[in-house]
Amino acid sequence: MKQITAFLRLIRWPNLLFIALTQILFVYCIVKPLYVAAGKVPVVHGKTFFLLCLSSVLVAAAGYIINDYFDLNIDRINKPEKLVVEKIIPRRWTIVLHLALSAVGILIGFYIDFTTPILFLGLANAACVLFLFVYSISLKKKLLAGNILISLLTAWVVLVITWCEVVSFPHIRGVDIAKLSRYTFLYAGFAFIISIIREVIKDMEDIEGDRKYGCTTMPIVWGVHASKIFVAVWLVVLIGILTMLQFYVLAFKWWVSAVYCIVFIIAPLINILRDLFKANAPKDFHRLSTLVKLVMFTGILSIIFIKFYS
Repeated sequence: MKQITAFLRLIRWPNLLFIALTQILFVYCIVKPLYVAAGKVPVVHGKTFFLLCLSSVLVAAAGYIINDYFDLNIDRINKPEKLVVEKIIPRRWTIVLHLALSAVGILIGFYIDFTTPILFLGLANAACVLFLFVYSISLKKKLLAGNILISLLTAWVVLVITWCEVVSFPHIRGVDIAKLSRYTFLYAGFAFIISIIREVIKDMEDIEGDRKYGCTTMPIVWGVHASKIFVAVWLVVLIGILTMLQFYVLAFKWWVSAVYCIVFIIAPLINILRDLFKANAPKDFHRLSTLVKLVMFTGILSIIFIKFYS
């Protein structure tokens, strides 16, 4: 039982559920209704969607495992109480688990390529595995490079759904592609911005261990204060975009959606911005990181309103 619990911690199971939930909501609240309106069935549905979602989760799980494998020494300083690698699961087994999950995720992608009109999903999954490996051994220690990569991969959770539909031409003919594109870039953009905010906050939380092992993350190179300004700028941008969107939403009288966004997304972001410059200790940054994660969750849940009002 201890090994199973440790494995679930190693693969960050709540994050994997979040990935699955994001793709489920995007497909069944946005993609499918657009296809139904055009009298068609999306390519990404049923068994194909299940396999696509499973491959996304497996690739992400493999990424978390390899990250912890290479972060062992840093994690001994930053979060010794949460150690799994070596403490519970031997390092050699973490490599085996990483390779197994990566291989299955990639193979599922190629299976989808060969059994549906979807193209290049296997290669895309292989690229994600490679990016996560390079991130773990090198990029996460570099100024902004790792932050940007993880944010792009977070956005890919949404983008991959639209990618699979668009490359499946002519099945998408007659579907409102413009509307699908708007929703895709809205939620992929939200995922990118909120992720880069959280990544830099996590770097501020982990500065002690990162500095000892020669990392050149933003708080180490630019300083914590400059990193706070960087995060604050992105918070202001996100708050501004979301606020402007509410005027658009209210024009269609989506009252419940507007109230939800203001109360559960915009207000918490303002609270995070307010508390950002008060944060000093790792526990302060950990709290902010958790709040940002909650906003990611409430933001993705807002997809439900698109189905409700469409």
